[in-house]
Order: sequence, then C-alpha cells, then structure tokens
Amino acid sequence: MSEEIAKAKKAYLETMKGSVAAFAPGRVEFLGNHLDYNGGLVLGAAIDSGIYALALPREDTLVRLFSESFEDAVVETSLDGFSRQEGKTSWANYCLGVLKVMQDAEWAPDIGFSLTLTTNLPVSVGLSSSAALELATALVFSGLAGRELSHKDLVRVCRKAENEFVGMPCGILDQATSAFGKKDHLVLIDCETESISCLPMPAESQLWIFDSGIKHDLVDSHYAARNEECQEALRLIRKTHPRLNCLAKADAVMVEKANLPTQIRKRALHVVGEQERVLSFQRGLSEKASLRELGRLLTDSHKSSSELFENSCPELDALVQSLAGHDQVLGARLTGGGFGGAVLAWTTTGFQQSEADRIANSYEKKFGHRPETHCFSPSQGARIEDWKQAGI
Repeated sequence: MSEEIAKAKKAYLETMKGSVAAFAPGRVEFLGNHLDYNGGLVLGAAIDSGIYALALPREDTLVRLFSESFEDAVVETSLDGFSRQEGKTSWANYCLGVLKVMQDAEWAPDIGFSLTLTTNLPVSVGLSSSAALELATALVFSGLAGRELSHKDLVRVCRKAENEFVGMPCGILDQATSAFGKKDHLVLIDCETESISCLPMPAESQLWIFDSGIKHDLVDSHYAARNEECQEALRLIRKTHPRLNCLAKADAVMVEKANLPTQIRKRALHVVGEQERVLSFQRGLSEKASLRELGRLLTDSHKSSSELFENSCPELDALVQSLAGHDQVLGARLTGGGFGGAVLAWTTTGFQQSEADRIANSYEKKFGHRPETHCFSPSQGARIEDWKQAGI
C-alpha cells in the first residue's frame, strides 16, 4: 500500500510541476475616503483574510479561470484572443485585465494556464476583494512568466487593469495597501507621489467590520460620478490657482473663493477636510495623542462622507451612530467606496463579540436583516506562497 501511495504522490506532484501560488489580503480603508484619485493621503491596513490563487501551466494557449465564489465559476478563453466578460462572468475581468496589461508590458506568461481562486474574504463589503484578486493574479502570472516584479510595478499593473479593462476609475489605495501591508501597522500612501510608508498601529486597539448587507457594485454606482465632480472642482479652483495639481492639496479657503456650484463645493470640502484629518491622525500618532482623540477623526470622517460627499446610506449611518455611542469604540466610519458595504469600528481590545452582537441585534430590529461582523488584524501584504501550503 505504501508503494501505491508513493506512486500516487509522485504522479500528483508531476501534475503540479511549474505551478505558482499566491495570496493577497483584503484591506480596510482606515482614513482618507475617496482621496486616492484626488492625490491625497490615505491610511489603510492589509487584513488577515484575502484571496488565494493557484495557477498551473498548460501546453496550449487555453486560459481557464475558476472561482469557487461565483455561480458561473468557470471562464475559458484563449491567451491571444480574450475579451471583456459581461453578466455573471464579469468577475473574470479583474484577472483578464491584469493579463492584458501584463501582455502589453511583455511581462505575461506565453503559455496557457488554469487558474483556481478561493477566498475567505467577504465580497462586496468594502474590503477590496477586487484589488486582492488582481494582486494574487498578477503574482501568479509573473511567476508563470519567470519574472519577479516589484510591489510598485504590481500595484501599477493592477490599478491600470481596473481603470482601463474593468472600467473603475480608482486610485492606488486598494492595491497599494494590499501589496505593502505590514503586520500590526497601518499603510500610509501619498497618492500624488506614490510614496508609501508604514505607521505602527496603536497597541490595545483592534479593527471590527460590520457588513451592512447592502451590496454595492461600484462600477455601476455613483463612484464614477464622484470622481467627475472632484475633477470639475479641481478645474474650477485652478482658474485662480493654476499650479494646483490635485484637489486634496487645496484648502477650504480656496474652495470657498472659487464660487463652486453647491454640489461640487460639498465634494471639494469633503476632500480637503479628509486630507486634514489624515494629517491630524499622523501628527497625533507621533505626538502620542490619546486614542479617543484620534478615534474622533474617524467618526468626523463619516459625518463628512455622509453629509458632504453623500456616499453613505441610512444603514451605514445607523451602524456608525450605534458604534460611536459605545464606550469601547474609539471611532467608526464607512470604509471603502461607500453606497453600501461596511462600517469600520476602531475599538479597544475590551470590545468583544458579545458587544458586536448587541450592535447587530439593534440593527436587525431596525432594518430586518442582521449584519455580519468580523474582527481583523493588520497583516502582511501580498506574496508568493508555497502551493503545498496555500489555502486552496
């Protein structure tokens, strides 16, 4: 029997020859809502859940994509003849977009492959499952091609794929946080210069996610409209400040003097106020400000998102209100693009599952469905994995 097992194991290993595995974490947007495409500062954290990818090389040019997370889970196309997917298989656009960008850069594999994807990350919640999918895919594609791309190159590939192939006008927040995450640290990104650094996460605190149950599809939402409104604000302000390169580097005085239309003015005031909140958090960390003082910046961020940027919804507002009134919650805000999705609660370690359940019970009584709750830790960023150990 042992000889038969050995033969089976040998045969299995032979079929896996040349395979590449990778993991990319989801991310929490800690502070800096909608600043990435406005050239601002953003704070995020890679979390200890994400997407695993395993790619097996083929001897032909067939591209086979499989995801356990979708009803129409299999997409088959050709390495040299694929196009954008529609409907139930549109999830594959994140993979195909990465492949297209890498092909254009001559970084892609020149043989077909079978790609398997699995995840322990909630989707459509605001934890950037799309960026994690792109990064995990880019890592295995570079491995199949025998290339070792820098994390900055990977981030640029994935952002370009999402902008140009998927059709989502995002900045680099999601991809950069997932790529450059560090255990027990926040990732600080200057989206104008693309400089990235890590700040230590204050001890005795933790991150909770409350999924509102309101699903968002940002490609089909108001996300693109907010981007356009911000670009219009920048255009109008530059009439009197022509050297201004990005909206996040403006200030409230510039905004008020520009005589912007009401809606455009509100978007601009959110952006400049959010930039100042990120700067205040960074200063507060270095000056050892109290966690309560720092946490208020998150709750103030949500107020601005709700009232000025208008990317919240009643469910998110209700969760933030309930959380902000809890004595173990330092601050709470929507996380991600908004228009549904999740709320981030930054809490002390005294906030336990029983406390989360009480918040969830109150929400269920009001809205008729129960929010899922998750506690995450800031974790290491995207990486190649040993396929024997990967979570697939």
